[in-house]
Amino acid sequence: MLLVDSINNYIKFLQYEKLSSKHTVQAYQTDLFQFYTFLEFQYSIDCIKDINHHIIRSWLAQMLNEGISARSISRKLSTIRAFYRFLRKEYHIDVNPISKVQAPNVEKRLPVFVDSKSIEKLIDEVDYNDDFEGERDKLIINLFYSAGIRLSELIYLKISDIDNFNHQIKVLGKRKKERIIPVSSEIINQIKIHLINKKSNGFSNEMLFCTKKGLNMYPRLVYNIVHLKLALVSSLKKKSPHVLRHTYATHLLNNGADLNAIKELLGHSSLAATQIYTHNSIERLKEVYKNKHPRS
Repeated sequence: MLLVDSINNYIKFLQYEKLSSKHTVQAYQTDLFQFYTFLEFQYSIDCIKDINHHIIRSWLAQMLNEGISARSISRKLSTIRAFYRFLRKEYHIDVNPISKVQAPNVEKRLPVFVDSKSIEKLIDEVDYNDDFEGERDKLIINLFYSAGIRLSELIYLKISDIDNFNHQIKVLGKRKKERIIPVSSEIINQIKIHLINKKSNGFSNEMLFCTKKGLNMYPRLVYNIVHLKLALVSSLKKKSPHVLRHTYATHLLNNGADLNAIKELLGHSSLAATQIYTHNSIERLKEVYKNKHPRS
């Protein structure tokens, strides 16, 4: 079986059967064709049966020598593992060489989040222009922090996804999985004002947010809005929509929310993905102990 054909079939599987996001498909495609290029250039291999664990280890060694981070290498090896699971299921491949390859140790990075005082400044004190864009930008910031949604989920949020009566929104997450997220009456009121402004500007598309020209929002624009506003209240190196999502989860946990509930709100497929936020909570408790306990 030719390697290039099986890679293409796997990419189609991700797109049309697993319904992976464009970002995920692109990342897997990039990793697999980097692997394919390595095999072709170093070993003249174009057939799956010729790949063994020694060859995969040599790819790993080459990446380490090139200065690629352990985190990136681990991600690429995860891609190869997922690819071989597909091969074993679809083509009944018996040999799985990746099972004998261990990824390099990766230092765990805690989610970066904004402290409560800075969030209050971001929402209540930062100046937002008194026009359509300013009102829209403030709602975007508030939704990221109040609902913990992903950038892609915000961009594709439709007006019909807003439930004013029940104070909740419906988002389409990874693998086209829908989930319902409660929001405050304040958010609902801001959305109502936004829709009035949107209509008065002659914008009639079905999406909740649009550009100042009435076109669909795009990731770079949303990222720039968040980055610009966060820079006014925080010195964090990373200033992205995902930081506000991390902040939403961390603040919920720090205020006593159940971890399983946070998992559902974030749309995580497993509790393991949510548990990383407990580390931030533990660090907060350590700080409280250090500052408040007389014998600390």
